[in-house]
Amino acid sequence: MADTTKTASAPEAASERELRLVSWNVNGLRAVMKKEPGFMQVFDALDADVFALQETKMQEGQLELDLPGYTQVWSSAERKGYSGTAVFSRAEPLKVIRQIGSPVADDEGRVCALEFEGFWFVDVYTPNSKQGLARLDERMVWDERFRAFLQELDRQKPVVTCGDFNVAHEEIDLKNPATNHENAGFSDEERASFGKLLDAGFTDTFRTLNPTLEGAYSWWSYRMRARERNAGWRIDYFLVSDRAFGRVTGARILDDVYGSDHCPVELTIRA
Repeated sequence: MADTTKTASAPEAASERELRLVSWNVNGLRAVMKKEPGFMQVFDALDADVFALQETKMQEGQLELDLPGYTQVWSSAERKGYSGTAVFSRAEPLKVIRQIGSPVADDEGRVCALEFEGFWFVDVYTPNSKQGLARLDERMVWDERFRAFLQELDRQKPVVTCGDFNVAHEEIDLKNPATNHENAGFSDEERASFGKLLDAGFTDTFRTLNPTLEGAYSWWSYRMRARERNAGWRIDYFLVSDRAFGRVTGARILDDVYGSDHCPVELTIRA
């Protein structure tokens, strides 16, 4: 896979090893399985220690995945063919949480939180505020509860959280900021809410390592040849607890991977 970004590096301690973590909104896992290259080719090529999915759009058991050496954790929406997350990990999790206690969207399979020995890994598919910001109020309720949820986990051990956060935080994170200020994913409310999450003790790994890099996006509309023109948005993230950022060795956007309207994002971190 080609690098889109710069990466940071640091000497690896003899007692530590580097983990490769990947997150991808597949926009329908069964559909991506049928494409070329299909999901399994991408999965094998990336060879991740933890591979997180969003928008699987399926119930557990609707697709048999043969992933030797991986534990599969699924979180499905009650509504069939909608939302959904999954995490495939080489290490067996100590604990799994699929709901965060939110009064909205908690039945939509939006979270897979796995506890490992040294950290919590949280995969999230944040609710979209929808056209005309019709779901913005619910989105703000979700954001507040998710932020509190991460803080609760962070009091136990460092957190790595990834997924489709459905927001471009700063103007550098999308191609056309001037025409999108009142649109879902770039409203003032959503951007401020994401800022509160960072202020609560979490680091946007990619932007911290690449503070001025433009044109780095993870989602493109299917309309008007957006991906071909790179008219995209960066809405897929890896965040880590501030105190764990020193262990991060790289953050990449894998924009040479096709199959979805999103591309995967990757984090490497010393465990």
